Amino acid sequence: MNIKLRLTALNFLEFAVWGAYLTSMGNYLAGIGLGNNIGWFYSVQGFVSLLMPALMGIVADRWMQAQRLLSLCHLLAGVFMLGACAYGMMEGQTATFPVLFTLYTLSVAFFMPTIALTNSVAYNALDRAGLDTVKAFPPIRVWGTVGFIVSMWIVDLTGWQTSSLQFGWSGVLSIMMAAYALTMPQCPVSTGKKSLVEALGLKAFTLFKNYRMALFFIFSMLLGGCLQITNGYANPFITSFGAQPEYQGTFGVEHANILISLSQISETLCILLIPFCLSRFGIKRVMLIAMMGWVFRFGFFAIGNPGSGVWLFILSMIVYGVAFDFFNISGSLFVDKETDQDIRNSAQGLFMMMTNGFGASLGMLAAGWIVGMYTHNIDGLQVSLEGTGGWSQAWYVFAAYALVVAVSFAVLFRYKHTPEQK
Repeated sequence: MNIKLRLTALNFLEFAVWGAYLTSMGNYLAGIGLGNNIGWFYSVQGFVSLLMPALMGIVADRWMQAQRLLSLCHLLAGVFMLGACAYGMMEGQTATFPVLFTLYTLSVAFFMPTIALTNSVAYNALDRAGLDTVKAFPPIRVWGTVGFIVSMWIVDLTGWQTSSLQFGWSGVLSIMMAAYALTMPQCPVSTGKKSLVEALGLKAFTLFKNYRMALFFIFSMLLGGCLQITNGYANPFITSFGAQPEYQGTFGVEHANILISLSQISETLCILLIPFCLSRFGIKRVMLIAMMGWVFRFGFFAIGNPGSGVWLFILSMIVYGVAFDFFNISGSLFVDKETDQDIRNSAQGLFMMMTNGFGASLGMLAAGWIVGMYTHNIDGLQVSLEGTGGWSQAWYVFAAYALVVAVSFAVLFRYKHTPEQK
């Protein structure tokens, strides 16, 4: 089978696993009385990303072929996620935070490294086939977003948004991915005499000696603080309008996951723009576009509603594609091109650690505190507190943060780009 088609299926499954719960989990947690713990469930993805992606990248560089490690991680992630599903189904409304959180944490601890590993497996396969990764990878990666959307829609239309069955669907897909990863082309591991730093796989951290790369990783961390905020809170936010009579029965309130999936549909289009934008504008301008995308993403949420203002929600979903892809995918490609082949797996793990690790974990803890200042849980809905500006004020705070990061990046990050000649 054509390698592009094989990698397309790989990316489809990879992100279908994540899409099963990432945007709807907050709704389920609020429904069983754990709304105040939403921030912890999303921030733990960041905490495990502080270590696990970098650690697995080291293992893939030094001791175990990346496609085999990808399979093992998905197998373990799937088993623990099925455990979370079973516990949630058995306990229902009496499910406790410690048990559910522990099972979920063990699952995401093995899932989060698979994003970087999937990229590494794809880049290796494309290199072996003599293809340009910058041009060939984005059209393949777009099918990962399609997989994410398909999972979201399945969870929405089956009524699993408020059920632990969303975890079960994710677990089944993860085990399927574990089997399929073993069919991928073999990835090399480094051999030969190595220094202590190289033997431990720590050479990727020497990238911080390079001022430009160090600054890039720092701003990746700062922008990473935005990544999970709407994944964790967009669904509870939109659903909360159901507490107001004028919005009851609106499409957004009844099918928040489908409305939010417009964000991922936007991704599918924006991914295809990345090769052109990177070659024409360079990484600095592309990252700035992403940062301003986050400003508008949060800002449109602040002033929209699922009734007459639903068009503002739709605009927020559209700019999400730019905000997410121009940062996440372009950043990954930039790291791949700027690092030596023998540390690429480790470098991808390091990028993941800075964005989904330090950035996302700190960002979600701060977001949870901010949302808690302006909202509270009533009958399973996270509704605005009177006299605080409620949800809108929280979204304005997030937008202001993204703007400060964008301005700082524009001033501090120096990168001279030479557009490719046709």
